[in-house]
Amino acid sequence: MYTQHFGLTQDPFSIAPDPRFLFMSERHREALAHLLYGVAGQTGAAGGTGGGFVLLTGDIGAGKTTICRCFLEQIPDGCHVAYIFNPKLTVQELLQSICEEFHIALPSGMASAPTAKSYIDALNAYLLQSHAAGENCVLIIDEAQNLSGDVLEQLRLLTNLETHERKLLQIVLIGQPELRTLLASPALEQLAQRVVARFHLGTLNAAETAHYIEHRLAVAGHTGAQPFEPQALVLIHQLTRGVPRRINLLCGRALLGAWTTGAARVNAKVVRQAATEVFGEFENKTKNLAVMPVIVALAALFFVVVAVAFWRFWPLAVKPASGTPSAAISHPSVPASVAATTTARAPTSSPSTGASATVVPPASQGAALPPVGVALDHQSTLWAAMPQDLPTAWRALAAVWSLPASSGDPCAAAARQQLLCHQASRLTLVQLRQLGRPGILTLKSGSAPPVYAVLIGLTPASATLLIGDQRVVVGVMALSQLWQGDFATYWKPPMGFTTDFKEGSRGPMIRQLTEQLARMEGRALPLVHVSEPVLDAALRQRVAAFQQVNGLKPDGWPGAMTFMQIERALGLTQPHLQTEFR
Repeated sequence: MYTQHFGLTQDPFSIAPDPRFLFMSERHREALAHLLYGVAGQTGAAGGTGGGFVLLTGDIGAGKTTICRCFLEQIPDGCHVAYIFNPKLTVQELLQSICEEFHIALPSGMASAPTAKSYIDALNAYLLQSHAAGENCVLIIDEAQNLSGDVLEQLRLLTNLETHERKLLQIVLIGQPELRTLLASPALEQLAQRVVARFHLGTLNAAETAHYIEHRLAVAGHTGAQPFEPQALVLIHQLTRGVPRRINLLCGRALLGAWTTGAARVNAKVVRQAATEVFGEFENKTKNLAVMPVIVALAALFFVVVAVAFWRFWPLAVKPASGTPSAAISHPSVPASVAATTTARAPTSSPSTGASATVVPPASQGAALPPVGVALDHQSTLWAAMPQDLPTAWRALAAVWSLPASSGDPCAAAARQQLLCHQASRLTLVQLRQLGRPGILTLKSGSAPPVYAVLIGLTPASATLLIGDQRVVVGVMALSQLWQGDFATYWKPPMGFTTDFKEGSRGPMIRQLTEQLARMEGRALPLVHVSEPVLDAALRQRVAAFQQVNGLKPDGWPGAMTFMQIERALGLTQPHLQTEFR
């Protein structure tokens, strides 16, 4: 109808789960990566994750089924897939459906009607035959929140089908958020412990909603100017809450509305009319949307007034506890002017995300507290207290890593402890939190020379820096304005580590990589005396899946950052970066 009017070759907003229209937002990429990671390395005799469950949840219309279809297109060769889309089945009906999906025929000439045991025996024989042929099997169950407790228990028992080397069946559960609640029940604790990868697919933000609409238009053949006006895009996100299916419904109806009036673009008025037709009760929704900014503004003003009053008058009302000094803790490495303007606050004050900081006691004297008060920039005394050169920062970080003090080259001293000084660039705060390693941040403010901050803690709201032996808490918003992604840390590489490797490489580094991936995937460790692990295509695929899940470039080559993330996933990182207030 409206496709020719807008220069389209097909309907861009069909709600059918067509993988060609899959918009890979950051969350969608992570969701797909989790599914691929769950079955990574499925090719070859050594493939597989060792069985278990992979869990993908998301709200209605978030794109779970579309991602599943895309996932099915990327299943490795030599991997058989059974897809169950109607899970409202009894135990025997489920087993029968699984056998039918895998094209498993029961033995002929059975004296009685098939039982659950008949299907399980046939399935086990099929899985063993597939394993012997170097093939693998994956069971995908959509709408898994509708599974009964008996069926879920039977699925758990199916993961017990195994050889001495690994389990034979990988099960992927896809469902709505209720599935997470279901698996959190005590009755299903044994099943929950077998989940090797899980991800919850959220909705799109305003920018992603606009990109989503542009993407679907482009796939449908649109090449001209964006047919939705900017105000219309904002309104679409508000009305759909970023849910892809709702976006499709609203945008399709809005294009139809514009076509009926001969308009070349969709404006906010057309979107409102389309929303009335698609969602109904639009008047109440628009009233809420109009009132919401006012409510938010008044709430923000209220909290600002309360915060100012609290900051102004709270110190006058609080008396130090007996034996507790009323002045801030001071240290020669922290200027007295900084210490004099900061005190340890009560843990009830809210974390700040502004350009502020507070000096808090060393670990032996109290926990880190939310930031208050002191500016963080090149004009502040706090800035002057930070290391002005990288070697000094390395020496300060060495104390965090419990390395011997050294007045010489700190990296040479670290090498004597079998550690490397590793430097990376273009990292994000999220990646730092994932790494979980104390390190050095390069901070820049204006035209002033850079300083080097020793990072020992990072929460979503604040970062803890070590200056001398004082811990200084700053807001992450202030920190992000000064940090451009340069990060340095100590790292113990695997034996024989080198960046000069290629496909087919062997040795202790590849052996450690294979063993650590096997531990994460819950599979049996490789038998080195039988065959030396090799960096082949299957292993690179497993590495790439792990990299994508953890925000790294999924190139399949195991570099320093990949090994660090593996250490973090296995709980081997020492010392730890503090990621929450205690």
